[in-house]
Amino acid sequence: MFLKTEETTLLSNVNLNIPDNGITIIMGPNGAGKSLLLRCLHGLIKTSNGEVTYARKILDIKIRKRQSMVFQTPTLLRRSVLENLLFVLEKKGKTQVDNCLKILAKINLEDHKSQPARLLSGGEKQRLSLARALLTNPDVLFLDEPTANLDPSSVLLIENLILEARSNGIKIILITHDIAQAKRLADEVIFINKGHIIEHTKAKTFFIKPSSSEAEAYLGGNLLI
Repeated sequence: MFLKTEETTLLSNVNLNIPDNGITIIMGPNGAGKSLLLRCLHGLIKTSNGEVTYARKILDIKIRKRQSMVFQTPTLLRRSVLENLLFVLEKKGKTQVDNCLKILAKINLEDHKSQPARLLSGGEKQRLSLARALLTNPDVLFLDEPTANLDPSSVLLIENLILEARSNGIKIILITHDIAQAKRLADEVIFINKGHIIEHTKAKTFFIKPSSSEAEAYLGGNLLI
């Protein structure tokens, strides 16, 4: 896979075989290409050449409808908290209010069900975004730094939702800068720097003995130039 602009190669020689289960975490310094890679995998950005496939089929709109993505900055509808969830179900021809209320209780937003979603706090918005994505029961869930700048209670809630989704068979591909969080969640790690995949390995191997000097420096808190 390559991704280029007229003057710059943004992703180069990306060749990944990602398992269809567990939690894959993408790590790397700022500007490494993590979000670009995630968007390419979900089909939001078209690669300059190469193909993204899922279950040996080229990624298309039909496959993408079986996937969900949560961005670092939540995007919510100008509706109530409950209506944000119901809208997703209505698009699928379903209206399961009880399921929506159950998931709102799980993310501590049941008391806010009639409140405009735009008035929620940052952590509440992110929890609602994740709940909305999970309500579609996707095959794959893409998460771009879902807990960045959130308070510890929101982080814990979101991590628990992610782990529950994993146990329910949903494939998770997640970007994080939080090394402690990656250690708690990851089954495997993709480490990227300057648009190149430096390592793709099991989490235990990566955190105990990374094979590259770049990853070792990153884990040690050193600046990569």
